[in-house]
Amino acid sequence: MIKVLIADDQAMVREGFGALLAAQPDLLVVGSAANGEQAVAETRRLDPDVVLMDVRMPVMDGLEATRRLLAAPGTDRPKVLILTTFDLDDYVFEALRAGASGFLLKDAPGADLVQAVRVVAAGEALLAPSVTRRLIAEFTARPAPRERTRPTALHALTARETEVLRLIARGRSNTEIAADLVVAEQTVKTHVSRILSKLGLRDRAQAVVLAYETGLISPGE
Repeated sequence: MIKVLIADDQAMVREGFGALLAAQPDLLVVGSAANGEQAVAETRRLDPDVVLMDVRMPVMDGLEATRRLLAAPGTDRPKVLILTTFDLDDYVFEALRAGASGFLLKDAPGADLVQAVRVVAAGEALLAPSVTRRLIAEFTARPAPRERTRPTALHALTARETEVLRLIARGRSNTEIAADLVVAEQTVKTHVSRILSKLGLRDRAQAVVLAYETGLISPGE
């Protein structure tokens, strides 16, 4: 059973998403929050597997709430799925850098929301292609705010691991990567685990961010 907490300042959104998710046999809505501060407190109290996090909320926004939740020590931190609209690209990218596992448009079909929760809970990054292209293109068009020292870390990867990282950055799932490389899915999982370990990354979403930040992959490839 996947435990979910919904953080959004609009009661109708919380209730609507809650009813949709609660109707699924493998999902359990354990709580909700109307602002980021409540989201942090309720997450720590209820220990959900996935937090649906709105960005624009009073008291504390979803970006800061995400930072606080994912900066906490320990390995049992929840997966954070950012709920957004097209005009929040910068905030979404910062949330991904903070460790969020992905993002979903608020006007996405209900079936997409349900699937997104399952995907994120399983440890996959959820990066909707239609949003990711714009998000990454906008980010890479800006000058780097600091000297980029991370590319040297990529030297620790084998040629096959680098290839897998490129495919992860293109939004491929383990199943799709296995098909692309004509290998077993378990082999892909092993590669992904080694990539994250070698680069000191929390999850696939951070791997995507790193791939674009370091220039390993560019928008439009």
